[in-house]
Amino acid sequence: MTEYRVSFDQVDPVMVPGGALLSEAAVRAGVQIAQPCGGQGRCGRCAVQVEKGEVRRRSTLRLSAEDVANGFALACQTVVVGNVVVTIPEQETIERHLTTERIAAEVKPPPGYDPQRDQSLQRIHLTLPPPTMDDQRDDWSRLQTAVRQQTGITNLTISLPLLQKIGTVLRAENWHVTALIAETSQSSIFNLIHLLPGHLPADKPLLGLAIDIGTTTVTVWLVDLLSGQVIAQAAEYNRQIQLGEDVISRIIYAGKNNGHAELRKLVLQSINTLIERVAQKSSLKNPQSSIVKAVIAGNSIMMHLLLGIPAESIRLAPFVTAVNHLPAFTAQEIGLNMHPEAPVTCLPGVASYVGADITAGVLSSGLDDAIDTTLFLDIGTNGEIVLGSRDWLVTCACSAGPAFEGAGVRDGMRATSGAIEEVWIDSHTYEPTLRIIGETQPRGLCGSGLISVLAEMFLTGVIDKGGNFNTHLPNKRIRQGENGLEYVLAWADESWHGKAIAITRVDIDNLLRAKAAIYAGITVLAESVGIPLESVSQVLIGGAFGKYINVEKAVQIGLLPDKPWEQFNFLGNTAVLGAYYALLSQTARQRIEDIAGRMTYIELSADNSFYEAFTSALFLPHTDAHQFPTVSQVVMESGSHVVE
Repeated sequence: MTEYRVSFDQVDPVMVPGGALLSEAAVRAGVQIAQPCGGQGRCGRCAVQVEKGEVRRRSTLRLSAEDVANGFALACQTVVVGNVVVTIPEQETIERHLTTERIAAEVKPPPGYDPQRDQSLQRIHLTLPPPTMDDQRDDWSRLQTAVRQQTGITNLTISLPLLQKIGTVLRAENWHVTALIAETSQSSIFNLIHLLPGHLPADKPLLGLAIDIGTTTVTVWLVDLLSGQVIAQAAEYNRQIQLGEDVISRIIYAGKNNGHAELRKLVLQSINTLIERVAQKSSLKNPQSSIVKAVIAGNSIMMHLLLGIPAESIRLAPFVTAVNHLPAFTAQEIGLNMHPEAPVTCLPGVASYVGADITAGVLSSGLDDAIDTTLFLDIGTNGEIVLGSRDWLVTCACSAGPAFEGAGVRDGMRATSGAIEEVWIDSHTYEPTLRIIGETQPRGLCGSGLISVLAEMFLTGVIDKGGNFNTHLPNKRIRQGENGLEYVLAWADESWHGKAIAITRVDIDNLLRAKAAIYAGITVLAESVGIPLESVSQVLIGGAFGKYINVEKAVQIGLLPDKPWEQFNFLGNTAVLGAYYALLSQTARQRIEDIAGRMTYIELSADNSFYEAFTSALFLPHTDAHQFPTVSQVVMESGSHVVE
């Protein structure tokens, strides 16, 4: 097969066979090109410029005729048919770091936390009798005997790498050592994971990690297991985003060539970078010997991709995971930059789209111990919903799509510098006022901005309840664009990139579908157990995105139920908090296991009532105005609509 040379900016050229995609050539060259749709050619964000040579474009979606004339092509849809020189435009960078220092300061260990009682790790000081001609027991037997005499542990195991070291350590330290022992998932079986020289001070920290692998964000907390204190924490966007902005895109990408390995490598890079960051914050020089335990939460797809388990079955009927309850692993087996023998617990999930992030969130939110009926939401690409109390729990997941995370919207973007995060529209002039992350020129709309502009356009009459533009308003911002009618938020000379930023009718339809899916999931779940939404005492919202939602605007578009503000409680990252509790306490970890076992999962795709509820929710705020009385009141007072 004929091979061709592909040259990218500032890297050595690579040879690829004819017919290879530019995106594949980029991987071979070690060049990163964002592919938020997983290489399906839908998002247009992998556009590159072919300066010289021949290519064949399979698709020009989201590229104008002028773009194509200037050599632009979608890397995931463009085939190499000759030697080419390619320029990669500046890739979108993450400038809003999700680290919030005050979070660590606010987190407190559970009341009455006792590491001797609650921890699965024991640090034991041992003084062993040295061997003599009269006592020729082997080193391992001698160590086992000392542990048994001091703790009563009769079944102690050890890995081969550690077994290879114990004789040297024991003799170098004159038989005075500290053993670090972990209780395994098997009853009465313990594992020696570390043999430290000498007798360590009792107050020397024993360190562990609470990790949450989100589709968008990865979060790591470094914890002192003895005091229960969070020493440092860090969060950053999941590097897998460049190969798929939503979980379905990533599953599709994982099935291509070596996609699974690429995604696993990226998420491990994300986690290990954060481990290095929390180690630096706490002046920890060697995490490979000092961090000795970890607990991981994450949705089912993220868990599969982390562990290299094929996830294709999750997106195909009947939507089954390879595994929900994962066995224990060591850090070395997974590839985490901590003590290689450190036990790593991956918390259990319930179903394909209700994973360990939700079971951990139910624990940390206190839902599983609530007396009154409570609704728990985690809003993102998938909207996971749990309804219940201490007596019962039902759950479902609805595919909202990535619209609220900026994907699938023409001028959508993540919450980075330049993103419009809040919009106000004057009800008389129909002119917008924008709040922009980083106080710079606008580049696009992030999720909170999309919710805000949709609500504002509805309340001021720019659009009607069906999302249709009012073309009779005396304002030039409502105009005919390349893809139909649109409302311009920033003119070309006001934006960072010199192009107008607008929300189109197609964008509005995508947002309506996203909010309809979530609200329909809420109503169907409530109806499945005969609980009216009016009787729900509180609404708990978890997830990073939930921190940025304006509850008033979310109710006004029909995303959240119309309830008094005081019944909403935004909890932030409930998944990492649940992982933190499980890291500290065996009882908490068992509670999460129990939660996963107690949850009744409802598959919405098999529920005929979901389609009816979804169709009814495709309007602003809903076809049934009685479900949103406060919104109806606001609209009536504004005089812009008559809500039926």
